[in-house]
Amino acid sequence: MDRRNFLKKAAGTTVLTSLGSKLYGAADSFPHRVLGHTGEKVSLIGIGGYHIGKISEEQESIRIVRTALDSGVNFLDNCWDYNGGISEIRMGKALRDGYRQKAFLMTKVDGQTRQAAEQQLEESLRRLQTDHIDLLQFHEVIRETDPARIFGEGGSMEAALAARKQGKIRYIGFTGHKSPDIHLKMLKRHSPTSSRSTPCRCR
Repeated sequence: MDRRNFLKKAAGTTVLTSLGSKLYGAADSFPHRVLGHTGEKVSLIGIGGYHIGKISEEQESIRIVRTALDSGVNFLDNCWDYNGGISEIRMGKALRDGYRQKAFLMTKVDGQTRQAAEQQLEESLRRLQTDHIDLLQFHEVIRETDPARIFGEGGSMEAALAARKQGKIRYIGFTGHKSPDIHLKMLKRHSPTSSRSTPCRCR
């Protein structure tokens, strides 16, 4: 490891530990907020799975995740396709030894058909070494046709609702980074009186 990378990693760990233990005291006093309409309390700071998979040393990735959880950071973000699955594999290893119970675990799927979403979810569960995901999100909802495909017959929402019924996921949401109009289309598909009703989170 060169000097620059060493300093970056050392600084990141120091900031995280400082926030968790010095600024806010015990782990259970770390600042949290309620996630949407779920009633779940998640930490204001989360750990992103993408960068966990980019670190050259796997043990360093595991140490970062566990340090965060020990410091009261409970929101973990990931995705089925991050770094070819490496991000989920590493996070799964970090969640061994009782750490899964400390985490609100979120991952994402790219597939918009029921078959694709089901396959990706099963792979994520295996990589993350867990029997359930707290929040499953449809990733990169950025095209005008995405809402119709996700909610349509044979779409990925069917897979998500079936998985929730089976206890494999707890909440359903989506992510998007472009047009708010597309996000609104997703939200309009959600109706409190609909049999497809599900808590959604848009970011």
